[in-house]
Amino acid sequence: MSRARPTVLFVCVHNAGRSQMAAGFLRELGGDDVEVLSAGSTPADQVNPVAVEAMAELGVDIAGQQPKVLTDDAVVAADVVVTMGCGDECPFYVGRRYEDWVLDDPAGQGIDAVRPIRDEIRTRVEELLASLR
Repeated sequence: MSRARPTVLFVCVHNAGRSQMAAGFLRELGGDDVEVLSAGSTPADQVNPVAVEAMAELGVDIAGQQPKVLTDDAVVAADVVVTMGCGDECPFYVGRRYEDWVLDDPAGQGIDAVRPIRDEIRTRVEELLASLR
């Protein structure tokens, strides 16, 4: 990484589910060791309430988060950009580490369908964090 405290940007289409859960886990697990950003190519009005509920089950609070629009500035600020289904709408900059996580979209799903998505995201965040340290 280019800095002692790397910046990770999580991107999905609506910035309401997958990217918010990933950001919540990285904030929780990474503490002050990492800067966490999240954004969406077409942000929703609010974070998915089922994602909020699923994260709360593990003691991670994402209820106060607000979906944000993806900007070039956010990508430029990031050392690592993790995309989750945003396709060609995610800008690409040389010098950034990119990872594309193929995950089911929790939008419109019940809690029983969102839990395995949440758990997969946690595993991937733990692996990402280990690679940053």
